[in-house]
Amino acid sequence: MKGELPKVANGLAIEARGLFKAFDGKTAVDGIDIHVPEGTIYGVLGPNGAGKTTTLRMLLGIIDPDRGERRLLGREAPLEAAAEVGYLPEERGLYPAMKTKEAIAFMGALRGLPLALGRARAEGMLRDNGLGDYVDKPIKSLSKGMAQTVQLFGTIVHRPRLIVLDEPFSGLDAINQGRLEAMIREEAAGGATILFSTHVIAHAERLCERVAIIAAGRVRFEGRVDEARGRLRPRVRLRTRSTDGAWRSALPPRADQENGAWLFELPETGVEPLLRALIDGGAGIEELSIERPGLHDAFVAIAGEAAAREMGADAPAGDEA
Repeated sequence: MKGELPKVANGLAIEARGLFKAFDGKTAVDGIDIHVPEGTIYGVLGPNGAGKTTTLRMLLGIIDPDRGERRLLGREAPLEAAAEVGYLPEERGLYPAMKTKEAIAFMGALRGLPLALGRARAEGMLRDNGLGDYVDKPIKSLSKGMAQTVQLFGTIVHRPRLIVLDEPFSGLDAINQGRLEAMIREEAAGGATILFSTHVIAHAERLCERVAIIAAGRVRFEGRVDEARGRLRPRVRLRTRSTDGAWRSALPPRADQENGAWLFELPETGVEPLLRALIDGGAGIEELSIERPGLHDAFVAIAGEAAAREMGADAPAGDEA
């Protein structure tokens, strides 16, 4: 992204209230509210089947909600903003015989970018990202990761203000996932707003400033990642030489043990009284650390164990969930 992007009057790239959608009498999305500030990286987080794709398609105007309101880049009719949006759907598709440069330029042309300019930008993007040898080679000659990178280039070649990615990390190995994360950060640094859906919590935790946690078609939380994590108190991990003594009374009744260490929520009184009781009681502290809850812990607390298990089952091999 280059240059200064115009601003939406209220500072929201996307806003939606009460979005509802049913298919064949079955509710897919049930009253979703979402507010995406301009210039942020925003994640829609939830297991497969939670309603993420339906939500994105309604926000973009690909399908209409049965009821509810949405506004995209200040427009009440989302398709009016189509030329300023880059959209990478979950269902990928490139013409196998088309040359790589031409495929990127063609996708840009669909958003109003002149073909000659699209070709020039495509060649630069490919060469800048180590794919210079594939500029004039057909899509069918690319690996799966390369092809997905090319499709992402086609999504952003017209330099959109808003980039919407539906499960962009699906099917990528760890190296290509890292490259995609770097590209998302680069676009955001240039002023674009990024909205992506994922069922892999680790991606959202690394990238997002704000998230919407969706389960069973409903938003269970919307806000900053640190606000979601802040719903849980920090945890203490404690390992002692002594196995028993007066110091044990300083531990909360619900303290658990894991691999010889005590795990419990940090007491409301803070760590200092705990330290004093452990030292005075002769616990013999070998390890004491305070661990801030991660987004996975927050997801479990917000959406429930069942939704978290679905997330774990859906995560690709090698991904954190």
